[in-house]
Amino acid sequence: MSDFCRRHGVSRAWFYKVRAKALAEGSSAALDLGSNRPHTSPRAVPAEMVEMALKTRAELRGAGFDHGPLSVAARMRRRGLEPPSRATLARIFSRAGEVVPSPRKKPRSAFKRFTYPAPNMCWQIDATEWPMPAGRAATIFQVIDDHSRLALASLAAWGETSEAAMAVVKTAIARHGVPQRFLSDNGQALNPSRRGHAGILVEYLRSLGTEPITGKPYRPTTQGKNERFHQTLFTYLAAQPAAATLEELQAQVDAFDHYYNTERVHQGHGSLDLTPREAWDRTPVAAPPAPPPPDHAPPWDEPRTASRRGSRPKGVVTILNTHFLIGAHWAGKTVRVHYDTRTISFYDEDGTEILTHPRPPKGTKFVPRSGLKQPPATEVSTNS
Repeated sequence: MSDFCRRHGVSRAWFYKVRAKALAEGSSAALDLGSNRPHTSPRAVPAEMVEMALKTRAELRGAGFDHGPLSVAARMRRRGLEPPSRATLARIFSRAGEVVPSPRKKPRSAFKRFTYPAPNMCWQIDATEWPMPAGRAATIFQVIDDHSRLALASLAAWGETSEAAMAVVKTAIARHGVPQRFLSDNGQALNPSRRGHAGILVEYLRSLGTEPITGKPYRPTTQGKNERFHQTLFTYLAAQPAAATLEELQAQVDAFDHYYNTERVHQGHGSLDLTPREAWDRTPVAAPPAPPPPDHAPPWDEPRTASRRGSRPKGVVTILNTHFLIGAHWAGKTVRVHYDTRTISFYDEDGTEILTHPRPPKGTKFVPRSGLKQPPATEVSTNS
């Protein structure tokens, strides 16, 4: 019998089972051993719970919210239910045909996340576009906390301007305090330091003691948390009625931020099923940075009106007892002036840069649009 089983690739237990059935019921009955499935499954998920999980998933998807196992479990708990495990919910959705297989998708364990250890140690800002009626596109600024992923402030605006960036950052600071670091891309409205000059947002942050930092050009993964935030927002907005005005879009973004902060369990917190608000509250907030001494904090945003005509040419702005020619096109218009100990910059009312000069020596009366000519470097003689 052992040789027979080995030759046919079957086990001894199977052989005895077939032989017993053949002796008891006949040879034909031995061909159908039936199922090994137990008659009862005490640990099986009740049909009512399966139906509730699928219904909750459909509700979240219809509202434009994340509807994976983690989000479904969080919504069910808030309704007073005890949901199945995350793995069980994933199997339920897969068996119901609710999941599209992604065999090429990296497993969760393949990702290595870097997170600051406390709230307000680092914030991130980024802007993205959303289509509006008449072919226009609105810009949505989003500021998040790196540690907790809390949505600190969002703003819908017509264009990615320095003025809008300043407004959303000031709102975030008023709500949550001053961060130690502030990460952005190298956009003109956010942080143009790599282009050789500082923007008004950068100088404003420095005046608070915050360190502005940027990712490398053409490397958006540095701002990956913001990029993922945009994706979640887009899914939500696509499920809402199309906003006809900027005010309607802002209301939708505000509603999304509330859901994101207080209801959505964020997967960036690892095995902890925490919303961003819960993650923010469970860790002490980092101390605010020390601002620089008052005498080193220059006025970073000062409105001036360019001259129309008269004793000065058209398009001249006077600041620091010096006349700066910015161009006749700006005659009679209001511009914003930012200066520090190194440079002086001029912006239009939307925050777009007009030009930047090195700060002229004290006593300089006039600076043309092309800037002052730099004197040639003098050679130092080594002869005695």
